[in-house]
Amino acid sequence: MAQRNIEILIGRLITDEAFRSAFRRHPVATVTRFVECGYDLTTVEVAAIRATAPDVWERAAEHIDPRLQKASFTEEGSCADD
Repeated sequence: MAQRNIEILIGRLITDEAFRSAFRRHPVATVTRFVECGYDLTTVEVAAIRATAPDVWERAAEHIDPRLQKASFTEEGSCADD
């Protein structure tokens, strides 16, 4: 179950501009909010996400077709994936 949640987190970091921006500024708070939204992560997964160079998510997002990107129109770090 945690593996699926880490995949969702990484997907949001790459495709959701507002989420990525919130994570850049406040990584601990953003991951905490993600978990509070019902996504279970192990302490190892949280540590690994925090240890990953922050620019990785931005660089990956630059290579994703814009049609797959979620533009920043909603509140940062919200639970909504729509």
